[in-house]
This record gives sequence, C-alpha cells and structure tokens, in this order.
Amino acid sequence: MEFFEHQWSSYRAVVEHDLMEHRAVATATEAALRHWLAQRPATAPPPALLDLGCGDLALLAPLLRDLPLGRYCGLDLAAVVLPLAERALGPVPYATDWRVGDLLAWAQAPEGGDSALEQPDILHSAFAIHHLSEAQKQAFLQGARRRINANGVFLWVDVFREPGETREAYIARYCQRIRSGWQPLSPGQQEQVIDHLSQCDIPADRAAIQASAEQAGWRWHWAWQGQYQAEAMAVLTPH
Repeated sequence: MEFFEHQWSSYRAVVEHDLMEHRAVATATEAALRHWLAQRPATAPPPALLDLGCGDLALLAPLLRDLPLGRYCGLDLAAVVLPLAERALGPVPYATDWRVGDLLAWAQAPEGGDSALEQPDILHSAFAIHHLSEAQKQAFLQGARRRINANGVFLWVDVFREPGETREAYIARYCQRIRSGWQPLSPGQQEQVIDHLSQCDIPADRAAIQASAEQAGWRWHWAWQGQYQAEAMAVLTPH
C-alpha cells in the first residue's frame, strides 16, 4: 500500500497540474460521447459503458453522472482504485459494477461470461492500452471488435508515437519534456515517471495502429490530438 500511495501521489500531481492535457481529454471525450448519443435512434435502450482501466474517475465522473446510461462498469487491475472511483462517481440513476480485471483478458474472453462485461455499447479506455505489446494491441483490437455491440463506439485515449518514430526516440523526447516542463513534480517524482515510461510504455505508431485497427474491423477517426505529439484520442466504430 505504501508503494501504491507513493506512485499514486505522482499520478495525481500529473493530473492536477494538467501535465498530460487531461482537461482537454475530458472535453474531447464529452464531445465525442454527446455526438454519438445524438446519432442513436430515440427508441434505442440506454447504453452500457465499459471503462477499461477506469482509475479513480477524478475527471470523468462529472460527465458520467450526466450521461443517460443504462449501466456503467469500471474495470481496473488495481483493486485499490475502485473504491476511489465509486466514491468519485457517487449516486447515479443507473446500475454500476466495479471489477478487478485486465483489459486484454476481457478482450480475449469467450462470450457468455460476466453479464456486466458483455456487449458494451460504449468502450472507453484512457492511458492504459499503451502498456500492451504490439501483438497484444492487435489481439485487443480484434477481441474488442468481437465483444462490442455492433452499433457501439470505442473511445481510445492514450499516448502514441509519430508515424515512423521509434520507441527509443519517443521515450527520449518524452523524458526531455518531463525534465524541462514538469516542474510541479519534484525531481524524485519526475524520475519515478521516467523510470515507469522507460520500462513499461509501448506507445503505438499512429499510422500503424490505425491500419491494424482497420484490418480488425474498425473505422478510425482522430477526434483530438494534443500539442506535444503524444497524447491523443481516437474514436473507433465497428464496420
């Protein structure tokens, strides 16, 4: 728990000081969801949203409280964040579920399992899929395409490499960004973030992942791109 709290304090500082443009991400997420909801037939039932790597919902909760959902399920590998997310969301007029789980395992699971995880209308994932290898990302996209409702939407917020950029070049420029512009974090916190991304982050090449998604049966649209050529949001729909 002490290790988690130390890591979590750094994460919260990144969010609170908007170092990864979380505020713009939240705005773009709301716009994309409102647009998708506006296109739904009036007779369609309230949609189910599955949030893969939900975290503590610090920024998304106000939007979720205002959406006409039928069900929300937050899934995260870290069990300790789920009570934080539930508290952030508060009482809502639709069913909620909180599950400990892995997003790739969800994508690859056979149908007919946990009803809260079956055929979501809306998939959302923010800053989680970049931890998967390239092969795992492809497997995730194929599995998610199989499991999402045929008329659904997938909002993927993450960090991405520029087309043709190597992982090493991306890591180098992101580390430089942290050291030169993340003064709200202490030097120790900066090095903690750098150590994590150097060891764990495998951001997808923008062009390559779009092609992979289209091969897996998705239409791809870049709905928002941040100012640092890293953070971005894609809206994917099945075809």
